[in-house]
Amino acid sequence: MSTDPRPDVAVGHIRLNVNDVAAEFSFFVSHGMREILNRDNFAILELRGGTHLILEKSERQVETGLRTPFDLMVDDIDAAHTKYVDDGLSTSPIERGNIHDSFTVTTPTGYLIPVNSSHVAGPV
Repeated sequence: MSTDPRPDVAVGHIRLNVNDVAAEFSFFVSHGMREILNRDNFAILELRGGTHLILEKSERQVETGLRTPFDLMVDDIDAAHTKYVDDGLSTSPIERGNIHDSFTVTTPTGYLIPVNSSHVAGPV
C-alpha cells in the first residue's frame, strides 16, 4: 500500500489548437506554466501536478470567444486577476462564489479561460 497522499490518477495532457503558437506560449509562460518544448507550430507547457498543455497550430483560424475545455486554478485569485489586468489582457471581474471565486481571461487566440480559486485538499 502506498503512503503517497496524492490521488492515484491525474490528467496527463490537454490539447489546444491555436492561431499563433508563439503568442499563446508566451501568454501561458508569463502566467505560471513551465516551458517543456517550444517550436514554431507546437509547444508543450507544464502545469502544477505534471499535466501538460499541448499547443498546436490550427490549420484554420480558431473562432474567438470559445471557452477552453479546461479551467485554471490558482492559489491567490486576486493576485492572478491583478497580473492579467496589469498585463493588459481582457478579463472579467472576479465573481465571489460558495466554492470558488472566479473570472475569465481571454488568450491571444481569443479563447475564454475560466480561472478559479483553489480548494485543493493535500499535496498535488
